[in-house]
Amino acid sequence: MQTRHFATLFALISLTACTAAATQATFPDPADDAPKTTMHGTQTAVLSGGCFWGMQSVFEHVRGVRQVWAGYSGGDASTAHYQDVSEGDTGHAESIEVQFDPAVISYGQLLKIYFAVAHDPTTLNRQGPDAGTQYRSEIFYANAQQQKIAQSYIAQINAAKVFDDSIVTLVQPLKGFYPAEDYHQDYARKHPDDPYIVINDAPKVAHLKQMFPAMYQPEQMVVDVSL
Repeated sequence: MQTRHFATLFALISLTACTAAATQATFPDPADDAPKTTMHGTQTAVLSGGCFWGMQSVFEHVRGVRQVWAGYSGGDASTAHYQDVSEGDTGHAESIEVQFDPAVISYGQLLKIYFAVAHDPTTLNRQGPDAGTQYRSEIFYANAQQQKIAQSYIAQINAAKVFDDSIVTLVQPLKGFYPAEDYHQDYARKHPDDPYIVINDAPKVAHLKQMFPAMYQPEQMVVDVSL
């Protein structure tokens, strides 16, 4: 967490460049996607893309999303703790678990937001001021359909040259998601004046509203940490 607060100037420069690139790009809808269901329900997506504070904040403002948890994926349960993960050698990535209603938003549309505004998928093991494998870009798929949609969409974006550089996002099977400590949940909502949030994360939410107004919901839900 210390690097998050000691590198605000670098973060501002990085975020400005990333946001400008994403604004100019035209993001296509996924050509291969799961159709919206006619019945309401709950499905889950697990995504990693830098600090989970900002990822959680973005997806909590997406219409059709019911709940978002900050946590860890890619490593063992025994080391799924912030101090261990921060060392960068546990195999985990800071991640979010998104519970969404497939009758309102599809898995592919979630990935569209993930690639377009939630993070920069072309930087290897780095997002803004945060560096290390725990900040990598990765999609953890829960089934073969999610795997196919993710891999197809990455190929589609690369072919369309949406970004100047190729996407480095990993697509790996989900082995487990471990919720982060309570103080990490809803961090952006609870600490809106934190310089890290102001510089890195609040602009992403504003960009979501600007770029995808039909998918934006103004009210940010609150994580129930009592579960």
